[in-house]
Amino acid sequence: MRRVIQSFAVYPFLLTTIGLLLPTATLGDDPSATGTAKDLFNGKDLTGWHVDVPDADDNPDIQPSFVVRDGKLVSMGTPRGHLITDQSYSDYRLEVEYRFAGKPGNCGVLVHASTPRALYKMFPQSIEVQMMHENAGDFWCIHENIVVSDMASRRPGDPSTWGGKQGQSRRILNLTDGSEKPPGQWNRMVVECADDQVKVWVNGDLVNEGFDCTAEQGQIALQAEGSEVEFRKVQLTPIRQISDQVPENQASDQ
Repeated sequence: MRRVIQSFAVYPFLLTTIGLLLPTATLGDDPSATGTAKDLFNGKDLTGWHVDVPDADDNPDIQPSFVVRDGKLVSMGTPRGHLITDQSYSDYRLEVEYRFAGKPGNCGVLVHASTPRALYKMFPQSIEVQMMHENAGDFWCIHENIVVSDMASRRPGDPSTWGGKQGQSRRILNLTDGSEKPPGQWNRMVVECADDQVKVWVNGDLVNEGFDCTAEQGQIALQAEGSEVEFRKVQLTPIRQISDQVPENQASDQ
């Protein structure tokens, strides 16, 4: 009987020891794991964001460039400027659902944003993922730079002019111009940033992929750039690495 009692006395210790040795399912243990998704837009107001509109410097009563309307975040297009997150982020998946509310035109989402008004006294230092109608997924380098595998065919200009500053060749063409929905319908853009890589899908199609980015973290910004655009989802999920294929449930509109 004494031996049996001793065996049971040791058993909890063994369980504790084994438990300490077993791997735990954390984001750091599994390279393909993701963290908890966070809605950057809460559907009610612009908490967590701030506005940078140069024309408002001398006219604080100017009409707002960004508003919340019927539960959607709306970029009014003018006055031109940016809506910027208060926090900086790295290693994430950004999911944006947007549509042009009227005549389709120009807009964009900026990743790795830092110094405000770095270019033309308007655009923050960043990598822009273009939302311009029929050009969704282009990269525009703004005082940062990024490389794609087929640079010679997708980046206009002589290689000596490639860069992110005024006068340099800042645009990198997307892989397809046919991925957007007709005007008025919702588009889903997925942007993944991890280490020095940025990868973009539009409605399930891979539209751009870059590496050797000169920035690996920063704020996220939405543009007011001439056209009214509605956003019904702006959601960020921590990731460990770039996905090989479009993330699950992101390939089709809902």
